[in-house]
Amino acid sequence: MVCVRFQAPDGAITEARAEAGTSLLTAGQAAGMPLEGTCEGQMACSTCHVIVDPDWFGKLPEASEEEEDMLDLAYGVTRTSRLSCQIALTDELDGITVRIPSESRDMSGL
Repeated sequence: MVCVRFQAPDGAITEARAEAGTSLLTAGQAAGMPLEGTCEGQMACSTCHVIVDPDWFGKLPEASEEEEDMLDLAYGVTRTSRLSCQIALTDELDGITVRIPSESRDMSGL
């Protein structure tokens, strides 16, 4: 099991556990986090945007060009922003911390 620490917009920390191979989006939704994931992980929206703790960001595979394009539509993007649907949990990510932005914006339909 992989442990994930989600920091809510109000600063509250929720720890969740998920099987390796599970997407960060799925783990967050199972833990009741406000990650909408409107496109159900098809990378057609930005409603699962998270901000990865800088200590963990370098341990993730590089974002694809398609993911970068979707992040351009997200609210409050930072240097360590990712789409949680594109992060597959691995044993190496045990303990990863991500912050959920205060707002999400879905501009995929525009």
